[in-house]
Amino acid sequence: MSVLQRFSITLIFVVILTGCSSLPDQVIHQTSLITANETSPLYDLTNSYWLDKDIPETSAVLIQDDGWNALAQRLALIETAKYSIDIQYYIWNSDNSGLYLAQRLKAAADRGVKVRVMLDDINLNQRENVLAKLDNHPHIDIRIFNPTPSRDGLSKWLSFVGDFSRLNRRMHNKSFTVDGVLSVVGGRNIGDEYFDLSDEINFRDRDALVMGSAVSEIQTSFAAYWDSRWSYPINLLTDNTSVELSAIPLVKAPHYQHYPPLPQDNESANLFLHALIDKLIPVEATFIYDLPVPVNSSNTDTPKKTAKLLAELGHNAQQQILIESAYLIFDKRQLAALKILIDNDIQIKALTNSMASNDLLANHSGYAGKRHAMLKNGIQLFELKPESELCEVSTKDIDKCVPNVAFGLHAKSAVFDRKIATIGSFNFNLRSTYLNTESVLVINNEQVANTLADHIEQAMQENNSWQLNLENGDIYWRSGTQSWTSDPETGQWERIKSKFIQLLPIEKYL
Repeated sequence: MSVLQRFSITLIFVVILTGCSSLPDQVIHQTSLITANETSPLYDLTNSYWLDKDIPETSAVLIQDDGWNALAQRLALIETAKYSIDIQYYIWNSDNSGLYLAQRLKAAADRGVKVRVMLDDINLNQRENVLAKLDNHPHIDIRIFNPTPSRDGLSKWLSFVGDFSRLNRRMHNKSFTVDGVLSVVGGRNIGDEYFDLSDEINFRDRDALVMGSAVSEIQTSFAAYWDSRWSYPINLLTDNTSVELSAIPLVKAPHYQHYPPLPQDNESANLFLHALIDKLIPVEATFIYDLPVPVNSSNTDTPKKTAKLLAELGHNAQQQILIESAYLIFDKRQLAALKILIDNDIQIKALTNSMASNDLLANHSGYAGKRHAMLKNGIQLFELKPESELCEVSTKDIDKCVPNVAFGLHAKSAVFDRKIATIGSFNFNLRSTYLNTESVLVINNEQVANTLADHIEQAMQENNSWQLNLENGDIYWRSGTQSWTSDPETGQWERIKSKFIQLLPIEKYL
């Protein structure tokens, strides 16, 4: 070993060791109290919904596919909040929608609403100082899940390598709960691309507005993460709180070309929510979430609670399973279980991104390496076209779609026998199964399940997706009378890179 090599290795260990000493291994919190707010306007609104209903269902939901309604619901809830706003996200971008939502949260805190924000560390992107300043607000608390000890540059990623088994466990959950009575859960992060506002890529995504007993379960989930020993107050991650709140960029409310203005004050928010509330459908619903801290962080071979739940729903299916997932990777064990279902005449259809619509080539390569096995086992595969008509249906603005703006799939849903629907953060891939923490709303209602199934099968139609077939051992992509023998609308270099990545033993980490 050369002197240079020995020096490089020594430097790496020094950086890792010094980085790891900058944070405690865990944080002990006081247990959060979960209380019902039975005097808020939102409580009165939801209570009035149930007064004229003599039904056994204890929850109600409204599925949301388009970006305007998804953003409008969150804004309306903020403007109407009286007591509390509890938020948990994997990504919160500093773009127009992200900054505007942050502004409105601060305005809610200014009027006395208690705001708690829980973010995963992996996408924080050196915004600790700004977040720490917000955290100094008397009514705002911000915590970061499972942070790397070193906060910038090379040392941050070296510390990640130095404690890979722990730091590779990311919090992928998403929830947005106001006054303990209304929640939004599902697949969306916070950012322009999730609300049909981006000029780079917009996503087909999905979440659900929830009220009733399921909201208590969502609150319990939030409290478990908020109080977990991997949850770090933002002020532990930085010594610099000199950023003034006045220096945080102020932005105007996002503008949609062919939608009404978003709710921007209490009056418009109340009007919006009163018109919305009767659209919710009474259901039996359960919110399932993974443990914030695994019993053994080095064990990456045991499926987590959300994965086991979805596997059980699949095992109990009698006729059909429909899957819509941005990323789709099954291992040998899962493929064998799915083949048993198919051999018992259960139809399994799955929609995912094509190489042309996927924003992450590495993630697509993991799926591409499994396509042949999935098709051979009898799974019907569909891949989203970038020019899908679904984009204009959602955005109502061709300028936000191909060829001007890329379009991809980010939704994570499934329907079992058109009776049970699931919406959540869980991608049907190995990272969601074994590594990340996830959450899933399970809706036991035929009306909701049928509606969601229709939406998924519409997305599988030839004007929106390519269907894959296996013929004489080769994969064909088909749309109407057209067919392709390699990933449509992609270049040879993209396909070469994808095949190279497939050679690497990293599919569990994609």
